[in-house]
Amino acid sequence: MAKRHIRKEGEALWYLENAREILKGAQIENNIYMDKKPVREAFGTAYLAVLEAVNDPLIKKGLTEKQLPQKIEIYRIALQEHFSVKNGKLLKEFNSLYDSLHIAGYYKGLLYEAHIVKDAMKAAERFIKKISGGV
Repeated sequence: MAKRHIRKEGEALWYLENAREILKGAQIENNIYMDKKPVREAFGTAYLAVLEAVNDPLIKKGLTEKQLPQKIEIYRIALQEHFSVKNGKLLKEFNSLYDSLHIAGYYKGLLYEAHIVKDAMKAAERFIKKISGGV
């Protein structure tokens, strides 16, 4: 029987640190990751970090684990309803991270230049810190 995962505050940064650890083992030559598999895995983990960053405040606002968004469209609605009332900057950042981390980095494996990968991880960290501090 599988162990039930217990959600902890700050889990988003833990996921992001895991993504960075995955990248540490990947070989770089001429600013290019030589093996795309760990890069894609790191992008997938970083994307999960972004989702966890949105989940934490939603739970603090009273949603249960079962009520958390299950699809990207629902995450966008949740951001609009719970976070981006005054402006759409947070939603724009989220959409950008979805495109870079999930689609280009993980799903399609299009990002493998070291500086681009590092910039994407920094963008994820900025988003996580912003959403964690400003509910």
